[in-house]
Amino acid sequence: MLNLRHPSLLLALLFTAASAMGQSNDVAWMSYRDVYRTMVQFDKYGKPKHLIQQHLQVVGRDKNASPEGLQLTLQGKTMRQNLPLDATGRAVFPVRKAAYDENASLLLNRPAGQYQFRARISIVIRPDGVYDSADLRAACEQALAYQRYVDITLRASKCRGVRFVFSKELIEPGVRLRKGEAPTLPPGEGPAFQGDPYEGFRVVPYAFGDGKEQVVTQNVPLAITPVFE
Repeated sequence: MLNLRHPSLLLALLFTAASAMGQSNDVAWMSYRDVYRTMVQFDKYGKPKHLIQQHLQVVGRDKNASPEGLQLTLQGKTMRQNLPLDATGRAVFPVRKAAYDENASLLLNRPAGQYQFRARISIVIRPDGVYDSADLRAACEQALAYQRYVDITLRASKCRGVRFVFSKELIEPGVRLRKGEAPTLPPGEGPAFQGDPYEGFRVVPYAFGDGKEQVVTQNVPLAITPVFE
């Protein structure tokens, strides 16, 4: 049985239905009301979530679908608002009564079928760039608890660590452990979020251990995302 409370799954199904209905210019789109009903679950969630945040993300359906150049617009009968997307394709979802009343559309400047919408949970970025391992673990646990709330299939999952996500142009992101002259953590290429098909980011994985330590970022990451197993 499908779990239709799962935000990513529900948005994907709704997006498929919307694409099948089509628009006059055959662009990718979704109903504001449908997305609102999915995104509002995070706001209503009553357990701790102060270390995590939710965004609406536009995700390519294959590894060649980059988020570069994407433009997302909220358009209704009496309103139009451009929704800025970050380098990972995420936007802050706007809560607007007029958009709900008019059942506005979320329009993407791409043909239908190439991209999909997902609700994404990430870890709040610290302005000082210093992260206690205990806080990162707590943030990952908060993210997992919420994901279990909306997706029963993750009940057996555990937090393995986090990944610091940077632009692919940043060859050496400069993520290190704060212990003396400790070397930087090795970066690689991969997706911003676990399971995404597009892997055009510079990522630095950090696996949780038994001890307490601090992780220091020299550059501000695009995102910090939880890793489950």
